[in-house]
Amino acid sequence: MLVEWAEAGEPVADDLAKGLDDLSTTVDAGETKKMLGGEHDRKNAIVTIHPGAGGTESQDWAEMLLRMYLRWSERRGFKRDVIDLQPGDEAGIKSATLTIFGDYAYGMLLAEAGVHRLVRISPFDQASRRHTSFASVFVWPELPEDVEVEIDEKDLRVDTYRSSGAGGQHVNVTDSAVRITHLPTGIVVSSQNERSQHRNRDSAMKVLKARLYDLKMKEQQAKLDQLGGEKKDIAFGSQIRSYVLHPYQMIKDHRTKEQVGDVNRVLDGDIDGFIKTYLMKKAAGTLMQATVDDD
Repeated sequence: MLVEWAEAGEPVADDLAKGLDDLSTTVDAGETKKMLGGEHDRKNAIVTIHPGAGGTESQDWAEMLLRMYLRWSERRGFKRDVIDLQPGDEAGIKSATLTIFGDYAYGMLLAEAGVHRLVRISPFDQASRRHTSFASVFVWPELPEDVEVEIDEKDLRVDTYRSSGAGGQHVNVTDSAVRITHLPTGIVVSSQNERSQHRNRDSAMKVLKARLYDLKMKEQQAKLDQLGGEKKDIAFGSQIRSYVLHPYQMIKDHRTKEQVGDVNRVLDGDIDGFIKTYLMKKAAGTLMQATVDDD
């Protein structure tokens, strides 16, 4: 009888453990949202990933980051849409742009903006030497239609081309992909995920609108900083985090000094700890200058 009770209790214990995990996740999410009060924090996020110098090594690293953010959005139940994906020559990606749809997606993912550094034994090096690779992550809010951003059609160069990624029979058959260049700023955006040229143009224009708005806000902030003599702790594009896979395993955020030894768990999308610590230190004004230690 005791054995039967024990066996019957196992599903209950499993359900209880899952319930506690879900509760912990909900509490953490609530605490994180309390720290997000920016004008656009609650909006969807547009994320672009670019590899740094280093060819296949960096392109493979950029794809690993793309997978990390896709898995993160999956863990949170957020919808995501890969707008543009340019595959690498041998492996990895040359660039990727995706929209992540979810409450406070932008406010949380803004903590990921910057340069990410990977140290590992290269799977592409026959001599099995250690390599350091870099990739940049850029994050913008997806703006609602009623936000005014002036875009003159005369300032746009629109090119069409055949999609290079997966997508059905239309790929490499029709020129459905769209690339838009904003001539005054040199900003280039692309979309190839949709089946029609019209819808790809709409997607690309949303990204362009977000980037131009972000550029305008940064210019205004720079003027205010100059007038006030303020020096920012974190420079845009600075190396924010190192992922070391060899000679030891450790992920360290250089702005918060947060460290995690379970590298695979983080690369599988569990980045909420880094995001929460970043937001807490940002709110407290204790973010540190991003620096890279020698490994």
